[in-house]
Amino acid sequence: MGLVAELVDAVDSKSTGLAHLGSTPSEATKSQQHIVNRPMRRSDFEFFLPEELIAQTPLAQRSASRLLVLDQTGLADARIDQLPSLLRPDDLLVFNDTRVLPARLAAQRATGGRVEIFLERPLSGCGALVHARASNVLRPGEALSSVGGTVLLERAWDDLWEVQLPAPAVEFFERHGAVPLPPYITRTPDDTDRERYQSLLARVPGAVAAPTASLHFDQALFAALAARGIRRATLTLHVGAGTFQPVREENLDQHVMHAERYEISSELIEALQRAHREGARVIAVGTTVARALESAVDESVPAPQEPQGLADRSRSSALRSGAGETRLFIRPGFRFRVIDGLITNFHLPGSTLLMLVAAYTGHERVLQAYAHAVQQRYRFFSYGDAMLVWPAPGVRA
Repeated sequence: MGLVAELVDAVDSKSTGLAHLGSTPSEATKSQQHIVNRPMRRSDFEFFLPEELIAQTPLAQRSASRLLVLDQTGLADARIDQLPSLLRPDDLLVFNDTRVLPARLAAQRATGGRVEIFLERPLSGCGALVHARASNVLRPGEALSSVGGTVLLERAWDDLWEVQLPAPAVEFFERHGAVPLPPYITRTPDDTDRERYQSLLARVPGAVAAPTASLHFDQALFAALAARGIRRATLTLHVGAGTFQPVREENLDQHVMHAERYEISSELIEALQRAHREGARVIAVGTTVARALESAVDESVPAPQEPQGLADRSRSSALRSGAGETRLFIRPGFRFRVIDGLITNFHLPGSTLLMLVAAYTGHERVLQAYAHAVQQRYRFFSYGDAMLVWPAPGVRA
């Protein structure tokens, strides 16, 4: 069954231009509370998407993408190159500097059967955790042949395989792998994807999917942001193949997130503390940044009981630097302690990424915004357009 065939009918929108969403902030908050006060369901996050709106290729210019701005008064159609005028001097943009590995590898069994291997994460030595897909059941001890040499299946870990490669995983996949375009991009990867499915800030190898919100930023946009006095910083979260995995359970309490590795430097903590101290806003460029920052909060440090102005907040004082793993599942009801704004692409129906955005800006509002985006023919998913969203009342600790 194709992606679009699995979707359900959702909100319709007739809005054009500057569109107020037809509900007051209090009504949106009540809708959010309605979702929170009953068991969460995957179907709460489904929407109708025409298949032709799934972007199959990047635009010729990174910063030519459209930008849908959503706050608690309404929404507006803009362009990503207008971002400097939509932010304030001294606002802090936080990017994910992970670098995407060419993580797809074709292999063959001794019987001749084809196996698709998708790197999940490198292990020590020549080991790796991978997803492996074949027409028949794979067995421990099988030796698969590939263009780079033999891949040995050692043991299964739930839906992953621990394998031994002919060389360390990063070196092996850099040399022999293919760009891991998401499954909804149906064409074969080409040389353009090696450049464009990668952020200009990509530095630390380890991701198997791009932090797509950062793909819109080119040197001209970085220069315009700097001229406006808007600061930037980075963290690292290695996006895993689990980002492509659908939520299979209707009851979201039963969904288990894949673990993803992240690292936050002491320099970033200092930049966040400075922003909060000076009354500037911290804006996450992508859901991966939002997850990493919220995962790094030390829960033993209590949140302020009565949130004050931006300059008085102590949220960044609860952040811990260093490396870690996160399985944090952010959905409506979550209280955000770090971010003040979010730049994000449009996400798959029923995905955990859409649930994060709904948790931040309101369930009903985000579905209405998506309906507007469909009506206005925005481009969706990894190579698609972006949103700038601001928080709903009551979502921040």
